[in-house]
Amino acid sequence: MSLYQKFIRRPAVRRTTVLLLIGIVLWLMRGMISTILLTFIFAFLVTRLVSAVRRHLKVPTPLIVLLIYALVIAGLYYVVVNFVPLLANQSIKLVNQVYHFYESPSFDSNTIMAYINNYMKQFNLAEQVKSSISTLFNYLTSVGSMGVTFVLSLLLSFVFSIEVKSLKKFSALFLESPDFGWFFSDITYFAKKFINTFGVVIETQLFIAAVNTAITVLTLAIMKMPNLPSLGLMVFVFSLVPVAGVIISCIPLTMVAFSVGGIKYVVYILVMIVLIHTLETYVLNPKFMASRTQLPMFFTFIVLLISERLFGVWGLIVGIPIFTFFLDILGVKKIPTPKSITHSN
Repeated sequence: MSLYQKFIRRPAVRRTTVLLLIGIVLWLMRGMISTILLTFIFAFLVTRLVSAVRRHLKVPTPLIVLLIYALVIAGLYYVVVNFVPLLANQSIKLVNQVYHFYESPSFDSNTIMAYINNYMKQFNLAEQVKSSISTLFNYLTSVGSMGVTFVLSLLLSFVFSIEVKSLKKFSALFLESPDFGWFFSDITYFAKKFINTFGVVIETQLFIAAVNTAITVLTLAIMKMPNLPSLGLMVFVFSLVPVAGVIISCIPLTMVAFSVGGIKYVVYILVMIVLIHTLETYVLNPKFMASRTQLPMFFTFIVLLISERLFGVWGLIVGIPIFTFFLDILGVKKIPTPKSITHSN
């Protein structure tokens, strides 16, 4: 028996080698990791939704996919048309208020503000402003790049969802390869286990996002903030990013709050964000992630902290799936398959 045949007949060694090769390929493609993950998330959610609909209605899959993406595009259009102009107007109003306050006679006659102004002159404000403008430009560039990534991922996931049946048939041909069928079989083995663990985390994060959105919209309604549907949709989208999403949504919310109720409303928003962030970080995320993945809350919390340090925001999304994935393939703890995934297969 040749060395190659001995290698194929040892599943543990073979699968470890395949897993290392997958890791190397992903590392080489790290510049495209945002596109890969977003495409995977969109395709995963859409295919699960299609399976849920088809359990009750015998509607052709392409028609369901078209309706889903039509609703997504309509929702994005609604946000852009309603929320972006609102945010732009509030930003202009905020700048004008600061400018008028600075130019008003009360500013010059205020001894405290005069002292602060003289103190600030000790710093090189021109360089600070230039640095801030450069940072803002880089931020806007990254936002534009992320927008392109989002659109590309949405398009790729749409094509995948439309052709999911033909893709499955085509992919099955690789398993029939006489020489390398074992290789693609091992890739399929790892893919199914990762989809299982990722499905658990995605379903949990959707629930957490719904809780965050409900609390935020209720608070905004009490404060009589304008355009609640647009603000609520924005908060829900940001809340899909664990922990960090709540903080990101703080920026536009505080700008709108300042234009509505001044500094007092900004303080209210900041207090609300801190409370929701604390609730998500120390209660919702560890509690529900632990219950759905059947992991101790302490381990769940530690994994979130470490993965955020290693991979940034994406680490908060993929950290738990990767950890549970390795627990599963190492035979330490099998992660149960959610019902939604079981029915869709």
